[in-house]
Amino acid sequence: MAKNQASLLLQKQLKDLCKKPVDGFSAGLVDENNVFQWSVSIMGPPDTLYEGGFFNAIMTFPQDYPNKPPTVKFTSEVWHPNGAFYSDGKVCISILHPPGDDPNGYELASERWNPVHTVESIVLSIISMLSGPNDESPANVEAAKEWRDNRAEFRKKVSRCVRRSQEML
Repeated sequence: MAKNQASLLLQKQLKDLCKKPVDGFSAGLVDENNVFQWSVSIMGPPDTLYEGGFFNAIMTFPQDYPNKPPTVKFTSEVWHPNGAFYSDGKVCISILHPPGDDPNGYELASERWNPVHTVESIVLSIISMLSGPNDESPANVEAAKEWRDNRAEFRKKVSRCVRRSQEML
């Protein structure tokens, strides 16, 4: 039953995005027979170090979506100062953490997953994160340290990621 509800909701979100595309990203199914796995392409936000980049990710939804959050994993290289991207490409932001209280006490329940989130709100949160670095909650400690201590080297690595993303087009 939950799988059918999740499938219907995801089909509706896909239809809505096709009817009314959102600036800054595109999304579609990886395989037209699997509504639980989406391909997402994010354009680097204007006036940021990521401007001009095209970053690809896979969004995988659980069978009980929207009660549980999807996972988002970049397939493009992304170097980000707040460490929101683990070294394997997995995105770590509050809204993708399971609902409820944070067992580590770092996040409020209101900052975590909520079933009202959509593909659009998730991707817009990722774009916002690219636009506004925050090195206080690193998942990638090396990137956060570099953002604080060696901004020139950090910029060089981001520029390399942007160039590589453009080469993949």
